[in-house]
Amino acid sequence: MPTEYEGVIGKAREAMTVKRVFGDPYEKNGVTVVPAAKVLGGAGGGGGEAEGQGKGSGSGFGLSARPVGAYVVRGDQVQWQPAIDVNRIIVGAGLIALAAILTVRTALKSRR
Repeated sequence: MPTEYEGVIGKAREAMTVKRVFGDPYEKNGVTVVPAAKVLGGAGGGGGEAEGQGKGSGSGFGLSARPVGAYVVRGDQVQWQPAIDVNRIIVGAGLIALAAILTVRTALKSRR
């Protein structure tokens, strides 16, 4: 395996650690909060050689993370608090509104 690919795979391993999923806990007034995120990543590489045109290769890595919630620790009690993704709610409401408008439009056309 070429060194270039090993470097990409090494960076992917470093990026996909538990530290990316669970943030550093913080404490205030006896309550500890441990934030959590959904982390997605991928890596890829390729290479080739065209006759008489030389060699080619490439590699890449991508990482995406979004908050999903936090564990809240009070004494001996641990509670999961999900994060609210306002953007996802707005997009969902927009899609529902669009579906309603199209349904009403279709119903009105069929009555004519």
